[in-house]
Amino acid sequence: QVQLVESGGGLVQPGGSLRLFCAASGSIFRIYAMGWYRQAPGKQRELVATITSGGTTNYADSVKGRFTISRNNVENTVYLQMNRLKPEDTAVYYCNAKTTGPGGRADYWGQGTQVTVSS
Repeated sequence: QVQLVESGGGLVQPGGSLRLFCAASGSIFRIYAMGWYRQAPGKQRELVATITSGGTTNYADSVKGRFTISRNNVENTVYLQMNRLKPEDTAVYYCNAKTTGPGGRADYWGQGTQVTVSS
């Protein structure tokens, strides 16, 4: 089992910045990738960015060049620096951890943190 706790969401004006934070605990040794997903009202949850234990990153096209994901493997934390935010970035952002073990692979989710971009 992996527990994820997020923080850092809030209200920001278009063009502003926010930094999301996610801390993992529990069976962290099984985590091979972490990331952020988001879900806007009436839409499906979508990938924002992921990062592997080795540091390989992947971004949604809509956030490339504006968002940066980083990870501290010692502290078991993952960050999402969001710059030049747009109203369409408004969503609930969820931290995700992917694990592997004898029982196979699994996904774990945080409780979500609201990001609202509005003037």
